[in-house]
Amino acid sequence: MAEAAVKRRRSGGRAGHATRRGTAIIEQMPWRIPQNLDRPTEPLTEEGVARLHDAAMRILEEIGVAFLNPEALEILRRAGCTIEGETVRMGRDMVMEMIAKAPAQFTITPRNPDRTIPIGGRSIVFGNVSSPPNYWDLEIGRKVPGTREMCQNLLKLTQYFNCIHFAGGYPVEPCDIHASVRHLDVLYDKLTLTDKAMHAYSLGAERVEDVMEMVRIAAGLSHDAFDATPRMYTNINSTSPLKHDFPMLDGWMRLARRGQGLVVTPFTLAGAMAPVTMAGAVAQSLAEGLCAVVLAQIIRPGAPCAIGTFTSNVDMKSGAPAFGTPEYMRATQMTGQMARFYGLPMRSSGVCAANVPDGQAMWETEHSLWAAMQSGTHMVYHAAGWLEGGLIASPEKFIMDCEVLQQLQRYMEPAICDTSDDALALDAIREVGQAGHFFGTQHTQDRYTTAFYQPFLSDWKNYEAWDAAGAVWTPERAHALFKLIVNEFEPPAMPEDRREELAAFVERRKREGGAPTDF
Repeated sequence: MAEAAVKRRRSGGRAGHATRRGTAIIEQMPWRIPQNLDRPTEPLTEEGVARLHDAAMRILEEIGVAFLNPEALEILRRAGCTIEGETVRMGRDMVMEMIAKAPAQFTITPRNPDRTIPIGGRSIVFGNVSSPPNYWDLEIGRKVPGTREMCQNLLKLTQYFNCIHFAGGYPVEPCDIHASVRHLDVLYDKLTLTDKAMHAYSLGAERVEDVMEMVRIAAGLSHDAFDATPRMYTNINSTSPLKHDFPMLDGWMRLARRGQGLVVTPFTLAGAMAPVTMAGAVAQSLAEGLCAVVLAQIIRPGAPCAIGTFTSNVDMKSGAPAFGTPEYMRATQMTGQMARFYGLPMRSSGVCAANVPDGQAMWETEHSLWAAMQSGTHMVYHAAGWLEGGLIASPEKFIMDCEVLQQLQRYMEPAICDTSDDALALDAIREVGQAGHFFGTQHTQDRYTTAFYQPFLSDWKNYEAWDAAGAVWTPERAHALFKLIVNEFEPPAMPEDRREELAAFVERRKREGGAPTDF
C-alpha cells in the first residue's frame, strides 16, 4: 500500500492535496485536559492485588535490585537498606513508608502557564513520540536516520495539535548533530518551537543540568522559583532484569533534589527481560519501579513521582518485541490497578510494532491507547508518531494518531452522556412522533454543528465519491496535512531577551564541549 501511495503521489493528479476549512488548516479541538470519568478496568481480584504486591515486595526483600551508582548506594545504605556489592535489598515496611510520601497528584508548569498539565486524579495527558533514531515519511518512502530538520518538523506537529499535551524526548534523534551537543540544539528547538511541558534525558550530569538551566531561562525564572514546583520532568528506564544504571540514577537524583517531575518506567519484555507470564513480568516491573521511588523520597520527601509500565511480550519465534497485544493491554490494566494500590500516578504508552502507517499500525496503537484509558493512566507517552517498536518516527503516523486521540478525547466528554431534560429531548420525540425525521426539528437545528465528532482526517464519503475525488488513501491525506502545517507554522511567542539568553547559553556550552558521549 505504501509503495502504491508513493507512486500515485509522484504521478500528480489530485492525490495528496489537502483542503482548508475556512482559514484554518484543520478545525481541531481546543486545548484542554481530558478527564477520564470511566471506572478503570481492574482484572485483578482483591487476592490478586495482594499476591502481586507480595511478589514485588519479596523481590525487593529477598532478591534485590542492582543500583549501579555509588552515590545512590550510599544514600540507600544510610537509609537502612542492605547492600551487598551493588545489590540493594529493602524491607516492605520501609518501601511502603517511603512511597506514602510521594504525592498522588502533581502539576508540571512549562514556560506558558496556560499549558500546565496535571499528573494524577482523573486527568489523562498525551505526549509525542520520543527517541526513535529513524524517520519515515511518504515522500522519502524508506527508513532513514533522523536529522535536525525532521526533528524540528515533528516538534511543530507537537505544538500544533491541541490533543498533544507535552513534548517528550526528541521526537526523532537528529543524527546529523554530534551527540555531545545534540541536547543543546534540540532543547533550543523544543523551547522555541513549543511552549509545552518538556523532558530531560537522564544521560549524564551535563545533559540534565543543561536542560534544567535552559528550561529555567526560557520561563524567565529564578533558581528558587524553578525549584519551587515542577517545571519539567525526566523518565528513567530500569535495565531489566533488576538493574538501574549509573547515568539514569544520576539524573533521577539531580531532578529529585530540585523537585522536578520523576517518571520511572521499567522496560520489561515478558519472555526476554522478565518472566514469560504477565503476572511475573508485572511483579518484576513493580519492584524495579518502586525502589526508584523510594530513592527519590529519601532524597526529597514529597518528590513528585509517577510509576510507568512498558510491560509487553516478545514474539517467541523471532525474539522481536510486540506491542498493542492482548498481553500488553492486560499488563497495563494490572499495573494501573497496582498504581492505585500504591497511591502513585501512572504512565503508559501508545505503541505498535508496525513498520509503516498501515492498518496494523493503527489497530495496535489504538489497542495500547484504549489500555491506557482503561487502566487509569495519567500520562501517555508516544501517543502520536511511533512505528517499528520505537525505532521509527513518522509524520503521517503522527497525524493519523492525532485523529484517534481527538476521537478518544471526545469520547471522554461528559456531555455525550448528559441526561438532562434538554438532552433527553422528549419534546422533539413528541414532535416527530411515529412519522417524519429529526433533521428539521428545532432541537436538531440548535445542535447539529456540535452534536457529533467531526474528523479532520477520516474520509466519510462513499466509495464512488472517494474514487472521483482522487482515491486518496489515509496516509496520503496525512502527508498533505503535514506539509501544510509545517510550511505555515508560527512558533509560540517568546521574549527576545530570553531567546538571546538561551542562544548564548547554547553557544557557551558548545565551546565548553557539551556533554561526554560515554558514561
